[in-house]
Amino acid sequence: MPLSTTASSPFAKELAVIVNQADPLSMEIARYYQQTRGIPAENMIVVSFDPNQRSLSPEEFQILKAEVDRKTPEGVQGFALTWAEPYQVGCMSITAAFTFGYDQRFCANGCKLTQPNPYFNQDSTKPYTDFRMRPTLAIAATSFEQAKALIDRGIAADGTNPKGTAYLLSTSDTTRNRRAPGYQFVTQQIAPFFNTVVIKSDALENKRDVMFYFTGVIQVKKLETNQFRPGAIADHLTSFGGALTHSSQMSSLRWLEAGATGSYGTVVEPCNFPQKFPFPAIAMHYYLQGNTLLQAYWKSVAQPGQGIFIGEPLARPFGK
Repeated sequence: MPLSTTASSPFAKELAVIVNQADPLSMEIARYYQQTRGIPAENMIVVSFDPNQRSLSPEEFQILKAEVDRKTPEGVQGFALTWAEPYQVGCMSITAAFTFGYDQRFCANGCKLTQPNPYFNQDSTKPYTDFRMRPTLAIAATSFEQAKALIDRGIAADGTNPKGTAYLLSTSDTTRNRRAPGYQFVTQQIAPFFNTVVIKSDALENKRDVMFYFTGVIQVKKLETNQFRPGAIADHLTSFGGALTHSSQMSSLRWLEAGATGSYGTVVEPCNFPQKFPFPAIAMHYYLQGNTLLQAYWKSVAQPGQGIFIGEPLARPFGK
């Protein structure tokens, strides 16, 4: 796709990219993303902090966030981060912290609900204008090759109106299968517009047309046997998928490495509240309406304070 076509997306002008100057990989990802997505120079926000840490302290983050806010043009509606580490700020995910500022109301000590997301299930495509929040998604990768493949998939997906299937897996893991009771609603809402199937299984295998894949397990088996369509969204409900580089469970990065374009996971123990994970019907509804990945995915989580969104933020496979 020629750069002029890509750059003409109105959403490129509304996305600011946050780059860590102290992290060569962050710099490389940001350069490639700016070049391929046509991000305006004034939307490239360069900061510097130690990249070799899983979590930033709230104090360190508040200094960083103040600098980012000073440098952010008023019309920016969302942020892209260009690193996999750090993925956490105190008790929040780093994407939630950049979206809302550091705020312990978005955390939970024990099994409690948290501050709601004002953007949840909203039609708006201007979250900063309408809600004074800038939803944030990390272009997360541990190598430039992985980041480039992810970005290229997002761009390749734009406006293609891809055929494919939404796979909703109902697993034997009763603790993590909390979204399955809602699958009937998902099929009622989405199946008239997009092929949607519910499968009782702990793993999907040998599928060539995966556009959406939602499940609830600690480790997703047979992931490598499936093929994802460009722009695909996939996630698993478990406690530590968002601990991208140091998870005792499957990291959400594995979805991107397998070919998905967006994923989500929690960075601290959220307990198994469905509100703290994507609602498949909402993510799919807004994505199929032509929202970007950043917009559709953020709208699908009612309480995102403990969860990190990763992928290619401007992917818009169903955009007109």
